Amino acid sequence: MLEKIREIIATHARLNSDPATLSENADLYDAGMTSHSSVKVMLAIEDAFDVEFPDRMLTRGVFGSIGSIKSALIELEAQTPA
Repeated sequence: MLEKIREIIATHARLNSDPATLSENADLYDAGMTSHSSVKVMLAIEDAFDVEFPDRMLTRGVFGSIGSIKSALIELEAQTPA
């Protein structure tokens, strides 16, 4: 999951540094991600993981780090019926 998230961030977030070098808790906005690119990241994550983020998750905090994105995905996957 983390590798896929990092790949999406590398493609869509337009960071100033390589996402592979960032810790899970590094602030993606501090690393150069803009609000516009965070929307692109969100859409790519929805496609890649076949999920839809509910309105309550469409916040800067959810997309602020690799770890917070991972936590949101784990929460969404737990809510998805098997």
